[in-house]
Amino acid sequence: MTTTKVIVGLGSCGIAAGAGKTYEKIKALKDSENLGFELKKTSCVGMCYREPLVEIIDETGSYLYGDVDEARAIEVIQKHINQHEPVKDYIVYTDLFPAAESDYMDSQVKIVLRNCGYMDPESIEEYELREGYKAIRKIADEKIMHEAVIRTILDSGLRGRGGGGFPTGLKWKLAYGNKSEEKYVICNADEGDPGAFMDRSILEGDPHAVLEGMIIAAYAIEATGGVIYCRAEYPLAIKRLNIALDQARKKGYLGKNIFGIAGFHFDIYIKEGAGAFVCGEETALMASIEGERGMPRKRPPFPAASGLWKKPTNINNVETYANVPWIILNGATAYAKYGTEKSKGTKVFALAGKVKRSGLVEVPMGMTLKDVIFKLGGGIKNDKRFKAVQMGGPSGGCIPEFLAHTIVDYDSVTATGAIMGSGGMVVMDETTCMVDVAKFFLDFTQKESCGKCTFCRIGTKRMLEILDRITKGEGKAGDIEKLEELSHQIKENSLCGLGQTAPNPVLTTLKYFRDEYEAHITAKRCPAKVCKPLLTYTVIPENCTGCMVCARNCPSNAITGEKKQVHLIHQELCIKCGACFTKCKFSAILVE
Repeated sequence: MTTTKVIVGLGSCGIAAGAGKTYEKIKALKDSENLGFELKKTSCVGMCYREPLVEIIDETGSYLYGDVDEARAIEVIQKHINQHEPVKDYIVYTDLFPAAESDYMDSQVKIVLRNCGYMDPESIEEYELREGYKAIRKIADEKIMHEAVIRTILDSGLRGRGGGGFPTGLKWKLAYGNKSEEKYVICNADEGDPGAFMDRSILEGDPHAVLEGMIIAAYAIEATGGVIYCRAEYPLAIKRLNIALDQARKKGYLGKNIFGIAGFHFDIYIKEGAGAFVCGEETALMASIEGERGMPRKRPPFPAASGLWKKPTNINNVETYANVPWIILNGATAYAKYGTEKSKGTKVFALAGKVKRSGLVEVPMGMTLKDVIFKLGGGIKNDKRFKAVQMGGPSGGCIPEFLAHTIVDYDSVTATGAIMGSGGMVVMDETTCMVDVAKFFLDFTQKESCGKCTFCRIGTKRMLEILDRITKGEGKAGDIEKLEELSHQIKENSLCGLGQTAPNPVLTTLKYFRDEYEAHITAKRCPAKVCKPLLTYTVIPENCTGCMVCARNCPSNAITGEKKQVHLIHQELCIKCGACFTKCKFSAILVE
């Protein structure tokens, strides 16, 4: 007889939504009523917008329940476990019948996320039951040579998922070709883009896949040491990585002559980053590992020739390594059947912003942005008009609605002026001011600049000052041209990727939303009604009931009027805080 399992999603998103309390409530019910099910933990299945998530697996099948707070947990356990009656109203996904999120799950192709949400990330045994460490065992048992492993990765078409899109196999080949008694493999887990959480979710949900990918890379290039550079803001990911590393060492998967391969000595340790965005750049990252200030250096030499401690080094990000075991097990052809001619496989995206289904999705390269946002993301919150999507984070750009047919691959996205980046997708609607968006991302990169380059250090500061003036209604003729001039100078003269891409959000918003800049500068008006210094608040007489709520909440005493009489906003006193608009229950405040 199959033992019923109750599995609670305890990734960062689930915990933030209250999954810890849900787990404890289910545990208390199990203990107090002596219920015979097995209670287990897992991580995020990607459906962050429906957390807390609870899966029940019984002899009839698997049922995933969404929005399971403590009260709902009691109901689900009592009805599903005690009465053997699944609560269909709460089921978001099952293989047995169409459910609320069937299209969300069925439209994905999960290679990187194949284990996330389906196993206990703190159990190496569960990873092995899902074909874990079979790829490296295959290499060892079949005595596959280094060059053949590299050839498989080359033939698969896997490109680096950290943003640059450099062919992974070629990077490995270059590192293998540089002979040295010491070589290193580094996993870049310094995910710093606002709105991005792909790497965090993978590390929390399937840390062993990343370790196995690193071990395979180490064998391929003959590396002797490995480092995972993970930002300290990811405590749960670091905790589970440490657990996975301890488990792998105890099983002999890290250390001396691992997997019976004579002379293959390899171990991995974690370096916690302090959160500097520039340390996502590989040379700055290596400087940080070495104990230096995280600042980039000129290339060449490239890391494959002279990297960590001036030894040949291979650097890939979390998602890239997580692909590797699957490719080795299933073959290059199986991986290359997904995607487009120049962008093979799948890509993980973090959907955030004004989208109904925020969370993690994995789709085959070649799907259109429109399908990702509307088919998987469920469309725009409150059914507002889709305006743009920011791809590539602070290094990327904004792709407008009329280019929503753009397919997801490196070349197509780059052609719009954005970049694929590591996979962040911030969706924007008609209430988003594109000038304000450009200012937000430039403010981020300006603060994160290490200061080594004059153009990046000072140029981004001057650009931010101009954008700040524009959003305050102080823009003037020539500001747009000055932004464009500074953008090109910064891109052409900055040392590393941070400075070279920092102007992208400004350039793409100028390209596709120039009219909004002109409205801010010429008409002193924010079309999206976001930039408060450009707004005017007035009372709509026919809607005003004289309730006096607006007057009581006005911090500058700019609103006058008797009770049950139409009120008046004195513009010379109004500080444009918006409190009257927020507090009014009768839609009596007009914002222009």
